[in-house]
Amino acid sequence: MSPTTLALTRAPGLVDLAKEFDENKVTPGVLGFLVFAVLGLAVWMLMKSLNRHIGKVDFEESPASDAGRS
Repeated sequence: MSPTTLALTRAPGLVDLAKEFDENKVTPGVLGFLVFAVLGLAVWMLMKSLNRHIGKVDFEESPASDAGRS
């Protein structure tokens, strides 16, 4: 017996909901996986690009000039 069926036999108020429940309609399926995979790939590419650009930065702080002080 599936966990859904076991839960429904223990809760009589959910029997009416079980008639409308279709397990095939609530799964993300292949399209959901593909969207998630594309988003993950995009984030990975953005992070790789960010690391490459930050690596090119050469910042040296200049010493404070005495002319600005009074």
